[in-house]
Amino acid sequence: MNDIQSILSIAKRTLEIESKAIANLIELLDEQFAQAVQFILESQGRVVVSGVGKSAIVASKIVATLNSTGTPAIFMHAADAIHGDLGTIQENDVVICISKSGNTPEIKALLPLIKIGKNKLIGITGNMDSMLAKQADFVLNSYVEKEACPNNLAPTTSTSAQMAMGDALAICLLELKGFSSADFAKYHPGGALGKKLYLRVADIVVNNEKPLVDINTSVKDVIVEISSKMLGVTAVTENNKVVGIVTDGDIRRMLSKYDNISGLTAKDIMTSNPKSVDIDTLAINALKLLQEKSISQLLAFDGDTYAGVVHIHNLINEGIL
Repeated sequence: MNDIQSILSIAKRTLEIESKAIANLIELLDEQFAQAVQFILESQGRVVVSGVGKSAIVASKIVATLNSTGTPAIFMHAADAIHGDLGTIQENDVVICISKSGNTPEIKALLPLIKIGKNKLIGITGNMDSMLAKQADFVLNSYVEKEACPNNLAPTTSTSAQMAMGDALAICLLELKGFSSADFAKYHPGGALGKKLYLRVADIVVNNEKPLVDINTSVKDVIVEISSKMLGVTAVTENNKVVGIVTDGDIRRMLSKYDNISGLTAKDIMTSNPKSVDIDTLAINALKLLQEKSISQLLAFDGDTYAGVVHIHNLINEGIL
């Protein structure tokens, strides 16, 4: 069995090599990077990203990142492009070609075809003397000193650098476009991530019962209301205005304080000025409030109108927590 420390040593060395290479990209950024971002920003077309081998996989990831952050993009494999898929590139599209060496045969064959179409070309390469670097309108230098592979063969550090450069490009475009969390939600409607960005308190309370008692309601009926609505709480009103809240905790404290509860009403055990949220509040923000106050429920209001209860279990069930 391999020594655990030896395994961890290899892993740490790998991460150190890759992290240093990515950090070095900061020094390689220049005006061409900024010009490339500006051109994409002003372009009327899409971003077509191409590569071969591991660089093609990186290209697919960059396409996914661009699309999810508001920049329309499409992947085109360089080998397929020269065998019928060149029609992927439309008149106003910007093309990004990714290649560590910049002299990959498929990339070299593709470059003159892009030039014929008069599309602007952005090269991401670690070889500034390559054909890709010389043919590109803008070159993003992704040079790395060595791969993390001990044989300096398997694309590891180089692909990490390419991906990081793509992320830098995407985030620049995102910020310059003023792409907001609301915009992000449009592209990520599914799963917990999407719900954090668009799910509101109104979407939750509508599915809950609406526990409510008058300030003079007997404790027995308060307990019945809390139990029947199954939210561990009820709002308390006076003259149709919410003035307090009674929770399971209030009931337990009452039982420890009073020997005889027959004459008690909601007014005697309620908590005044209950914590509340507006129904337009994002569910994730309601969760933050629950956590800050160490409570399990919030009363929800539509303006001045009591709308219902949002319970922490609702947020757990929605995958927010």
